[in-house]
Amino acid sequence: MEKKGYQILIYFLLVSLLALSLIDCSTKVRERGKTAETGDWRVGGKYYFFNDVLVPRELNYKQSRSFIYETPKFKAGVLVFSKWWLDPNSLIDFFIYNMERDNWKLINSFKGKESFLNFSKPEKTCTIRIIEKWYGTTEVEIRVGPLGEKKM
Repeated sequence: MEKKGYQILIYFLLVSLLALSLIDCSTKVRERGKTAETGDWRVGGKYYFFNDVLVPRELNYKQSRSFIYETPKFKAGVLVFSKWWLDPNSLIDFFIYNMERDNWKLINSFKGKESFLNFSKPEKTCTIRIIEKWYGTTEVEIRVGPLGEKKM
């Protein structure tokens, strides 16, 4: 009898954690299956390490999977974020809008289960990869680095 009570408690805790992870009162990036909220979804984010790559505040930063390399001449790195049940298309819209506001030029994009957005500036490049995981998590990888030298 004690084992069954323990299983019920574990089940209740898992369901509670799942419910809490899906509730976010300040969401501006749309959750899957929901319509856009009132207010402007294109604003409201945070800059992590790069002062020209705005990230939606709904995304959770994964420090253990991210890194930054910096020299006096440039800064490069990979930033990884994730969140349950975010709509990848609204993330794409967010990044395109805000990267252009930060003077990035959209070079190309590939959209699907895995989407890629490629941006450039005169001295650097940025690739944003948005992945829909099969278990409901949306993951975002942001890679920023130098553009490289032009050979003539």
